[in-house]
Amino acid sequence: MKGFDVKQEVTDKYSLRGRVFHKLRDDILSGKYEEHEELKEVAIGEEMGVSRTPVREAFRQLELEGLIQIIPNKGAYVTGITEKDVKDIYMIRSRLEGLCARWATENITKEQMEEMEENVYLAKFHADKGHLEQLAELDNRFHDILYEACDSKMLEHQLKDFHQYVLRVRKKTLSNVNRGPKSNEEHERIMEAIKAKDADLAEQLAYSHMINAYDNMVKEGLQEAYARCE
Repeated sequence: MKGFDVKQEVTDKYSLRGRVFHKLRDDILSGKYEEHEELKEVAIGEEMGVSRTPVREAFRQLELEGLIQIIPNKGAYVTGITEKDVKDIYMIRSRLEGLCARWATENITKEQMEEMEENVYLAKFHADKGHLEQLAELDNRFHDILYEACDSKMLEHQLKDFHQYVLRVRKKTLSNVNRGPKSNEEHERIMEAIKAKDADLAEQLAYSHMINAYDNMVKEGLQEAYARCE
């Protein structure tokens, strides 16, 4: 008989809880669950084919992230992300993106630089053709390259989490016929600063890029649209 592997069991348990957590978080952020809607352990467990334990563990993590509220003897209820949350995320993210660009200037590899250049080139092509869906996908990838290039798993993890929180808003802003191409122009300037090893400029441009994205969202009234989007 094969020996009992405690380490493997712990890994599998974490992995299961992690899958439930990420699925629920994605569902909340995508609007599958409405604000104040109750999340039922049994129903979610049956839907995902898991016991109540990983669901309960995922609930605790979601509460720590402020996405649900657990009320003793009542249940777990969706709080979602408010307009203020969106603003806070963009303001925090603007600073972290700046730091990320600074560190990317110091740590980016030749392969990452080449991929970033190709990304900007392809985004220009799709912007000229009016392919806004492809432009949004390339925008997402640009930020992923930037996060990877900073060579900090802690900062990369934090930025990717924020990225997920406002993904619906970002898709809406990038579907704007003016913001999409403008965003890519800002990407190009960030890229050129990183390529020139100008960390101060790269940091300032990345910071401004996030502020511009938020300002555009407010201008287009997308904060309110996010709050009521299903």
